Amino acid sequence: MNNTEGIVFNIQRYSIDDGPGIRTTVFLKGCPLRCPWCSNPESQNPSPELSYRYTSCKKCGTCARVCPSGAPTLTEDGIVIDRSRCTVCGACVKVCLDEALKIAGESMTTDKVWKIIRKDAVYYETSGGGVTCSGGEILSQPDFVASLFSRCREEGIHTCADTSGFGSPEALDKILAYTDLVYFDLKLMDAQRHRELIGAPVSVILQNLRAIAARGIPTVIRVPLVPGYSDSDENLRAIADIAAELLPDATVGILPYHKYGANKYASVGMCYALDDLAENTPQNLARARGVFEGRGLKCEVSK
Repeated sequence: MNNTEGIVFNIQRYSIDDGPGIRTTVFLKGCPLRCPWCSNPESQNPSPELSYRYTSCKKCGTCARVCPSGAPTLTEDGIVIDRSRCTVCGACVKVCLDEALKIAGESMTTDKVWKIIRKDAVYYETSGGGVTCSGGEILSQPDFVASLFSRCREEGIHTCADTSGFGSPEALDKILAYTDLVYFDLKLMDAQRHRELIGAPVSVILQNLRAIAARGIPTVIRVPLVPGYSDSDENLRAIADIAAELLPDATVGILPYHKYGANKYASVGMCYALDDLAENTPQNLARARGVFEGRGLKCEVSK
């Protein structure tokens, strides 16, 4: 494969939550979905963007003085950023000694990412781990993921594609050609509710799930369990039915709702809509697990 460029916002080494064994997870920017509970809001915009962590800001005002486009303004509460003016030139980041300002997202070549991945090759081999591409949505950058995964396959490194399933069949085919394991999210099965809350048709996602099942690639169905949104018995039974139909040997992974990413919304100029939402109770998790196990599916609850 060619030395393709992609927009990456994080590379997490020694990851143990994104597939079997010890892994390196490459997080890509750009996602067409708008899940209200998204824990990586900095992944939604496909382009690099300025991130501002107000808790680290010492209000020195240096960034406002050096910005050529006048995007930052110093106020009593800290820096206010006019994102319509920001060109992501990085001038403010270079002078911010407290690292309150950063660029979220970087254009990286396959070669550059591969050099990072190769550093932990011994861990992949000894633990049965490998490389996971996540997001954002990896189907938005299929050439980059396929290029990276093809190198992994040449070196015998296990690959995991972590996807929402929303993307073109052509993008999916490019990635699946070099994929050993798929992590596939199913959130809402009601078509109208999915379009209203997530911003996209669920039919595309189900079509791609059928394509994965037809290839026989090992798959984990992952279900974000969000109180009041995706945790109804009706929704869970619908997910269990499609999983049992297409992938009866698959494991269903329940992802309990959390607020770990809530404080990141303000850093990229967004508002978190679920501040008042309570997390799952043990009873709610047990009920959800029972739905899937009652359908004959293996089920695990993430911590």
